[in-house]
Amino acid sequence: SVPLLQAARKRNSLNLLELSEADLEEQFVRGDGPGGQATNKTNNCVVLKHIPSGIVVKCHQTRSVEKNRKIAREILQEKVDLFYKGEDSDVFKEKKASEKQKQEKKRRAKENLERKKLFKEMQQLDKE
Repeated sequence: SVPLLQAARKRNSLNLLELSEADLEEQFVRGDGPGGQATNKTNNCVVLKHIPSGIVVKCHQTRSVEKNRKIAREILQEKVDLFYKGEDSDVFKEKKASEKQKQEKKRRAKENLERKKLFKEMQQLDKE
């Protein structure tokens, strides 16, 4: 189920499982990464754990604790939905659809490149 959890963080999912605040364990810790004093002295990184499933989310995307709390809950909700619903989850279906679109776009780009190469070759032959 680990690859399924990597599909999380898709915005358009409307049919997600609801999280109960009683099932959540929240901590505020110092974030990591670049930022110097702003990062090293403030506890604005949110670590959110869903106790029944054991899923943990760490969010330090903004400097605001409130925004990080909100984002962490959204991510956790999607991961919990994936954990319980698996391939039936809307998040998983959206991820699959976006992968398919990406592959189709790649295929079309490759075809266009081939056409351009062929066209250039034809021009070279016409010049000779």
